[in-house]
Amino acid sequence: MNFDRTIIRMARILSTIFRPFYLPVVGFIALFACTYLRLLPLAYKGEVLLLIYAYTILTPQITIFAYRKLKGWQRLHLNHRENRSVPYIISIISYMACLYTLESLHMPRYMGGIIMGALLIQVSCALINIFWKISTHAAGAGGAIGALLAFSLIFMFNPVMWLCLALLIAGAVDSSRMILRQHSLGQVLAGTLVGIICGFWGILLPVPVFFGL
Repeated sequence: MNFDRTIIRMARILSTIFRPFYLPVVGFIALFACTYLRLLPLAYKGEVLLLIYAYTILTPQITIFAYRKLKGWQRLHLNHRENRSVPYIISIISYMACLYTLESLHMPRYMGGIIMGALLIQVSCALINIFWKISTHAAGAGGAIGALLAFSLIFMFNPVMWLCLALLIAGAVDSSRMILRQHSLGQVLAGTLVGIICGFWGILLPVPVFFGL
Protein backbone atom coordinates (compact mmCIF):
# COMPACT_ATOMS: atom_id res chain seq x y z
CA MET A 1 0.00 0.00 0.00
CA ASN A 2 2.79 2.43 0.91
CA PHE A 3 4.61 1.54 -2.30
CA ASP A 4 1.48 2.29 -4.34
CA ARG A 5 1.08 5.64 -2.61
CA THR A 6 4.71 6.48 -3.33
CA ILE A 7 4.26 5.68 -7.03
CA ILE A 8 1.15 7.85 -7.22
CA ARG A 9 2.91 10.67 -5.37
CA MET A 10 5.84 10.51 -7.80
CA ALA A 11 3.44 10.51 -10.74
CA ARG A 12 1.79 13.66 -9.41
CA ILE A 13 5.16 15.34 -8.93
CA LEU A 14 6.21 14.49 -12.49
CA SER A 15 2.90 15.76 -13.87
CA THR A 16 3.38 19.04 -12.00
CA ILE A 17 7.04 19.58 -12.92
CA PHE A 18 6.61 18.74 -16.61
CA ARG A 19 3.43 20.66 -17.32
CA PRO A 20 3.24 21.65 -21.02
CA PHE A 21 3.09 25.35 -20.08
CA TYR A 22 6.73 25.17 -18.99
CA LEU A 23 8.08 23.93 -22.34
CA PRO A 24 8.89 27.35 -23.90
CA VAL A 25 10.69 28.66 -20.80
CA VAL A 26 12.73 25.46 -20.53
CA GLY A 27 13.58 25.73 -24.24
CA PHE A 28 14.87 29.28 -23.86
CA ILE A 29 16.88 28.37 -20.77
CA ALA A 30 18.49 25.54 -22.75
CA LEU A 31 19.34 27.94 -25.59
CA PHE A 32 20.89 30.46 -23.22
CA ALA A 33 22.86 27.78 -21.37
CA CYS A 34 24.01 25.44 -24.13
CA THR A 35 24.58 27.59 -27.26
CA TYR A 36 26.61 30.67 -28.15
CA LEU A 37 23.70 32.71 -26.74
CA ARG A 38 25.24 32.13 -23.31
CA LEU A 39 27.55 35.02 -24.21
CA LEU A 40 24.65 37.46 -24.15
CA PRO A 41 24.40 39.83 -21.16
CA LEU A 42 22.67 38.28 -18.17
CA ALA A 43 20.23 41.19 -17.94
CA TYR A 44 19.13 40.67 -21.54
CA LYS A 45 18.58 36.95 -21.03
CA GLY A 46 16.60 37.68 -17.88
CA GLU A 47 14.36 40.13 -19.75
CA VAL A 48 13.68 37.61 -22.51
CA LEU A 49 12.89 34.84 -20.03
CA LEU A 50 10.57 37.19 -18.13
CA LEU A 51 8.80 38.02 -21.39
CA ILE A 52 8.37 34.35 -22.29
CA TYR A 53 7.20 33.52 -18.77
CA ALA A 54 4.61 36.31 -18.83
CA TYR A 55 3.12 35.20 -22.15
CA THR A 56 3.31 31.41 -21.89
CA ILE A 57 2.84 30.70 -18.18
CA LEU A 58 1.61 33.66 -16.14
CA THR A 59 -1.07 35.05 -18.47
CA PRO A 60 -2.62 31.71 -19.51
CA GLN A 61 -2.66 30.33 -15.97
CA ILE A 62 -4.19 33.45 -14.43
CA THR A 63 -6.81 33.66 -17.18
CA ILE A 64 -7.66 29.96 -16.99
CA PHE A 65 -7.86 30.21 -13.19
CA ALA A 66 -10.27 33.14 -13.50
CA TYR A 67 -12.34 31.20 -16.04
CA ARG A 68 -12.44 28.17 -13.77
CA LYS A 69 -13.59 30.27 -10.81
CA LEU A 70 -16.22 31.94 -12.97
CA LYS A 71 -17.58 28.52 -13.90
CA GLY A 72 -17.36 27.33 -10.29
CA TRP A 73 -15.08 24.43 -11.30
CA GLN A 74 -12.35 22.66 -9.39
CA ARG A 75 -9.06 21.88 -11.13
CA LEU A 76 -10.21 18.31 -11.82
CA HIS A 77 -13.06 19.59 -14.00
CA LEU A 78 -10.49 20.57 -16.64
CA ASN A 79 -9.56 16.92 -16.97
CA HIS A 80 -12.79 16.37 -18.88
CA ARG A 81 -12.41 16.72 -22.65
CA GLU A 82 -15.53 18.84 -23.11
CA ASN A 83 -14.24 21.44 -20.61
CA ARG A 84 -10.89 22.01 -22.28
CA SER A 85 -11.92 24.11 -25.30
CA VAL A 86 -11.76 27.55 -23.64
CA PRO A 87 -8.42 26.87 -21.85
CA TYR A 88 -6.97 25.77 -25.20
CA ILE A 89 -8.21 28.98 -26.85
CA ILE A 90 -6.72 31.09 -24.03
CA SER A 91 -3.35 29.38 -24.41
CA ILE A 92 -3.37 29.69 -28.20
CA ILE A 93 -4.08 33.43 -28.04
CA SER A 94 -1.30 33.95 -25.48
CA TYR A 95 1.20 31.99 -27.55
CA MET A 96 0.26 33.88 -30.72
CA ALA A 97 0.75 37.18 -28.91
CA CYS A 98 4.15 35.98 -27.67
CA LEU A 99 5.20 34.89 -31.15
CA TYR A 100 4.12 38.20 -32.66
CA THR A 101 6.04 40.10 -29.97
CA LEU A 102 9.22 38.14 -30.64
CA GLU A 103 8.89 38.81 -34.37
CA SER A 104 8.32 42.51 -33.69
CA LEU A 105 11.51 42.57 -31.61
CA HIS A 106 13.39 40.84 -34.47
CA MET A 107 14.50 37.91 -32.35
CA PRO A 108 16.52 35.18 -34.11
CA ARG A 109 14.32 32.79 -36.07
CA TYR A 110 15.04 29.73 -33.95
CA MET A 111 14.03 31.60 -30.79
CA GLY A 112 10.60 32.33 -32.22
CA GLY A 113 10.57 28.73 -33.41
CA ILE A 114 10.30 27.50 -29.82
CA ILE A 115 7.06 29.44 -29.43
CA MET A 116 5.92 28.34 -32.89
CA GLY A 117 6.43 24.68 -31.93
CA ALA A 118 4.52 25.15 -28.67
CA LEU A 119 1.75 26.97 -30.54
CA LEU A 120 1.44 24.19 -33.11
CA ILE A 121 1.17 21.69 -30.26
CA GLN A 122 -1.61 23.72 -28.64
CA VAL A 123 -3.53 24.10 -31.91
CA SER A 124 -3.15 20.42 -32.81
CA CYS A 125 -4.26 19.24 -29.37
CA ALA A 126 -7.20 21.67 -29.40
CA LEU A 127 -8.42 20.34 -32.75
CA ILE A 128 -7.98 16.71 -31.72
CA ASN A 129 -9.70 17.44 -28.41
CA ILE A 130 -12.93 18.21 -30.29
CA PHE A 131 -13.25 14.52 -31.10
CA TRP A 132 -10.89 12.70 -28.74
CA LYS A 133 -9.00 13.38 -25.52
CA ILE A 134 -5.26 13.65 -26.06
CA SER A 135 -2.50 14.15 -23.51
CA THR A 136 -1.01 17.65 -23.61
CA HIS A 137 1.58 16.55 -21.04
CA ALA A 138 2.77 13.90 -23.48
CA ALA A 139 2.64 16.40 -26.33
CA GLY A 140 4.83 18.80 -24.37
CA ALA A 141 7.36 16.07 -23.64
CA GLY A 142 7.30 15.03 -27.28
CA GLY A 143 7.76 18.65 -28.31
CA ALA A 144 11.04 18.75 -26.42
CA ILE A 145 12.23 15.72 -28.41
CA GLY A 146 11.22 17.29 -31.73
CA ALA A 147 12.81 20.62 -30.86
CA LEU A 148 16.03 18.89 -29.82
CA LEU A 149 16.23 17.12 -33.19
CA ALA A 150 15.61 20.39 -35.03
CA PHE A 151 18.24 22.28 -33.04
CA SER A 152 20.75 19.50 -33.69
CA LEU A 153 20.36 20.31 -37.40
CA ILE A 154 20.60 24.08 -36.88
CA PHE A 155 23.63 24.02 -34.57
CA MET A 156 25.11 20.81 -36.03
CA PHE A 157 25.72 18.83 -32.85
CA ASN A 158 25.28 15.19 -31.89
CA PRO A 159 21.99 15.00 -29.94
CA VAL A 160 22.24 11.36 -28.79
CA MET A 161 23.00 12.04 -25.12
CA TRP A 162 20.35 14.75 -24.77
CA LEU A 163 17.93 12.72 -26.86
CA CYS A 164 18.24 9.78 -24.47
CA LEU A 165 17.48 12.10 -21.56
CA ALA A 166 14.48 13.62 -23.37
CA LEU A 167 13.12 10.16 -24.22
CA LEU A 168 13.55 9.05 -20.61
CA ILE A 169 11.65 12.10 -19.36
CA ALA A 170 8.92 11.62 -21.97
CA GLY A 171 8.50 8.00 -20.91
CA ALA A 172 8.27 9.01 -17.25
CA VAL A 173 5.73 11.74 -17.99
CA ASP A 174 3.61 9.45 -20.17
CA SER A 175 3.67 6.76 -17.50
CA SER A 176 2.67 9.26 -14.81
CA ARG A 177 -0.40 10.31 -16.78
CA MET A 178 -1.48 6.69 -17.09
CA ILE A 179 -0.76 5.92 -13.44
CA LEU A 180 -2.97 8.86 -12.46
CA ARG A 181 -5.63 7.49 -14.84
CA GLN A 182 -5.82 10.74 -16.74
CA HIS A 183 -5.03 9.16 -20.09
CA SER A 184 -4.86 5.83 -21.86
CA LEU A 185 -1.78 4.40 -23.57
CA GLY A 186 -3.15 5.48 -26.95
CA GLN A 187 -3.71 9.04 -25.75
CA VAL A 188 -0.18 9.49 -24.41
CA LEU A 189 1.40 7.88 -27.47
CA ALA A 190 -0.65 10.10 -29.77
CA GLY A 191 0.30 13.14 -27.70
CA THR A 192 3.99 12.26 -27.86
CA LEU A 193 3.85 11.81 -31.65
CA VAL A 194 2.01 15.11 -32.15
CA GLY A 195 4.56 16.83 -29.92
CA ILE A 196 7.56 15.44 -31.80
CA ILE A 197 6.18 16.50 -35.19
CA CYS A 198 5.07 19.96 -34.07
CA GLY A 199 8.21 20.58 -32.03
CA PHE A 200 10.44 19.65 -34.97
CA TRP A 201 8.66 21.59 -37.70
CA GLY A 202 7.86 24.51 -35.42
CA ILE A 203 11.58 25.23 -35.13
CA LEU A 204 12.18 24.95 -38.88
CA LEU A 205 9.08 26.63 -40.33
CA PRO A 206 9.37 30.33 -41.23
CA VAL A 207 7.49 32.28 -38.59
CA PRO A 208 6.78 35.35 -40.79
CA VAL A 209 4.76 33.13 -43.15
CA PHE A 210 2.51 32.24 -40.21
CA PHE A 211 1.55 35.90 -39.79
CA GLY A 212 1.60 36.72 -43.47
CA LEU A 213 4.50 39.12 -42.99
